[in-house]
Formats: sequence, C-alpha cells, structure tokens
Amino acid sequence: MLGGTEFVGRAVTEDAQARGWEVTVFHRGHHAPPPGTTALTGDRTAEGGLAALAEGSWDLVVDTWSGAPSAVRDAARLLSGRAGHYTYVSSRSVYDYPTPAGLAEDGPLVEGASPDAGGDVSYALAKRGGELAALDAFGDDRVLLGRAGLIIGPGENIGRLPWWLGRIARGGPVIAPGPRDAGLQYIDARDLASWLLDAAADGRHGAYNTVSHPGHTTMGELLDACVRVTGSDAGLRWTDPDTLLAAGVEPWSDLPVWLPAGELYDTLHQGDVTKAHAAGLRCRPVGETVADTWTWLVERGGAAPQRPDRPQVGLDPQLEAKLLAG
Repeated sequence: MLGGTEFVGRAVTEDAQARGWEVTVFHRGHHAPPPGTTALTGDRTAEGGLAALAEGSWDLVVDTWSGAPSAVRDAARLLSGRAGHYTYVSSRSVYDYPTPAGLAEDGPLVEGASPDAGGDVSYALAKRGGELAALDAFGDDRVLLGRAGLIIGPGENIGRLPWWLGRIARGGPVIAPGPRDAGLQYIDARDLASWLLDAAADGRHGAYNTVSHPGHTTMGELLDACVRVTGSDAGLRWTDPDTLLAAGVEPWSDLPVWLPAGELYDTLHQGDVTKAHAAGLRCRPVGETVADTWTWLVERGGAAPQRPDRPQVGLDPQLEAKLLAG
C-alpha cells in the first residue's frame, strides 16, 4: 500500500488486514500506520525517496497518489518486475469537461499531464497522468483504474461530511441547499476499498467508475441523517438554489456535496456506473455512512483531520446568518 495511513488508503489497508492479507505500508511517517502492518518509510517526491522499496515482492500494489504523475511513474517502474498487479485510485475528473449525464468509462478523457511531470499539476491532469504512468509501467492487463467521485465516510480528511455533521450538531436553524430530492452519487471509502481489493484479487483491469448509482440518496436524506445521528435540535431551512447563488454561496465548497442543476451536477452526480456494479460494487445505506462518520468524529473529540493540500470547506457563519435573516 503506497500511503495507507489516512482515509481511502487506510480503509484499503484495514480491509486487506481483515482478509488476513499481509500488508506493507509505504508512507512518509507523518501518521502511524494501522497496527500489524509492515511499515516502510520514504518520501516518493524526494531524491532517493523510494529506497525502502528497492527490495521485496508483492502480489498487489494500491496507489492513491493525486499529485504530480512522476511519483506514480517512479514507483510503478520500480515495482513492475516485483509486483503482480497495480491498482490506481483515480477519479472521474479525468473525463473531458463538461461530462454529460450517463457518461461511461469509454467517454472522452483529458489529455493528462505527462507521466514525467513534476511540480504543480491540476487535479484532473495529475490523475490522468497517474493512470498513464501506471499503464506504461505495468501494461493494460495488470492495471486497475478505480475512477471514484465524491468519497465520504469515517476518516474523511477533506471535510465535507464532517462539516455538515459539525454544523448540524451545533443546532439552531441551518441553511440547507435545495431541492431536498436532488439525487447524490458518492461512495463510502470502505465500500471503495472493499471493491478495489475484490477486483484486484479477481485480476480485473481497465477503468471502472467506482461510485454509487445516481440517486443512491438525496440531499434531504443525507442532512436528515445528520440531524438524526447527532441528536441535534437543528432545523433545516431549505433554500432555493437561485437564492443561494445570488448571495454568493459557492456550491461544493461553501455547502459541501451540494451542486445546483447543470453541467457540474451532471459530472459529479450522474455518471454511468453499470460496469463497476456488474463487477460487484455495493454501496451501503447513507444512514450507516453518516452514523459511522459521526461516531468516528466523536471519538476524535469532534475535530476531523484536514489534508494540507486541500482548502477548508464550509459556509461562512456571517453569510449563513444573513441568509437566515433574509
């Protein structure tokens, strides 16, 4: 496991351990890996940073890297002769935007950054570049590309579901972005991890859109679940998208998960996932994801970790107060 100490990587590691697999975690040493793993440390962006991987062999490599593709290139090349299969956790952002509703894995892709690219690379180009780097090193028949979308669940270090839980736990009137019945498409990190390992063990290769069916839940069901699990007295004040946009509310960042109808909504919440679900992908009910995420947050004292390379999300309290007063 390249990474394996936070969110998706940790979910993969813990799922593999639960299967009785022997797991090696290669990480920078910033966070403790799950107990029982073999830990190797190194910085894959530094000169000589992969030295700890110079020896050894593995049946499967899982890589969640989202930065410059050169890091995927170097690791994949180093391991290609000593590992049987490479799973790269990619993103549906690799599809050329705008992405029409119902787009499957054969849709047009961004050109992607060169596998040799280092430094700052936009997310979509970096993920496609990572795909190309893995394919170049391992070949088409030994690479599984899991193109996820919105990922939530216990361990989330982006802050989307944790922000909603924290805001609703504080109680009082809460701005809720309408419409209530807007369908959402996402995946619990644990369901993603389980499917990736199943698929890799079965020798699957190629690209799969790894999120729930469109409309797996709705914005209303998600926020109702947040109210329920926190035991809060919060009152959801459902607000028309036009009102929110006119007030300067930024979809996705100010009000996480939410997107008004349009091209970006179709891209994030309307993808075709027939292939992955036919290959066994299963997504747990939203209530379970929300409840388990709240339990995890409470165990941490209410504070979720924050990835340093991602901006904090959430609606400014002054703007929310203005909307509530209006």
